[in-house]
Amino acid sequence: MNEIIKSIEAEQLKAEVPQFNVGDTVKVYGKIKEGNRERIQVFEGIVLKRQGGGARETFTVRKNSNGIGVEKTWPLHSPNVEKVEVVRKGKVRRAKLNYLRGRVGKKAKVKELVK
Repeated sequence: MNEIIKSIEAEQLKAEVPQFNVGDTVKVYGKIKEGNRERIQVFEGIVLKRQGGGARETFTVRKNSNGIGVEKTWPLHSPNVEKVEVVRKGKVRRAKLNYLRGRVGKKAKVKELVK
């Protein structure tokens, strides 16, 4: 039974998965269906967390829109996620950045990783 599930999930994995970590600022290109039309909408924000594994892996992106924090959780291997583009790398020492939810303005920034 377990091998059957693994084989089905392996078929659904994307061939190319973008390299990004928690704290990075990313642009997520998501497909949106409106009636019979389909378009791509960009959601840009900081990656708060990555969780799960395999076909069930998800990541949460947070952005500030008109002074209100908006979070979206995206499945990494979903066909509705066209691509994920890294805008800048963040320097963090945590796996989950839940503390950013309570911060506003400059305090909610993540330092940029300079190599």
